[in-house]
Amino acid sequence: MKTPGEVLREGELEKRSDSLFQLWKKKRGVLTPDCLSLFPTGPGARPKELRFHSILKVDCVERTGKYVYFTIVTTDRKEIDFRCAGESCWNAAITLALIDFQNRRALEDFRSRQERAAPVGQPEAGTARAP
Repeated sequence: MKTPGEVLREGELEKRSDSLFQLWKKKRGVLTPDCLSLFPTGPGARPKELRFHSILKVDCVERTGKYVYFTIVTTDRKEIDFRCAGESCWNAAITLALIDFQNRRALEDFRSRQERAAPVGQPEAGTARAP
């Protein structure tokens, strides 16, 4: 099982700015089991975190020449555009980490529902009882 602080991938990717000109800005990305952190290239700037609980999906993957373009869609339907070098496979790494996060969360939800549904004093389903 992955630990929350474990770094799954680290490297360079570019984020399209929200400004009028929509310029591509280089970022150092750090992918962990719970989030994608984006560090600006300039000194003193604070990193931004895209936590997986606020991400719906990785979408619109397109490969052109030397770049792979992809979009991260958040739970509030905001679309954040990225591009990376074709061989870096950031889109695949983020997608796999997101799926792993969603699976872990679904298991935790399932277990907590089972615990709430089990009557007090009754053994949990799947435990052996003496005859």
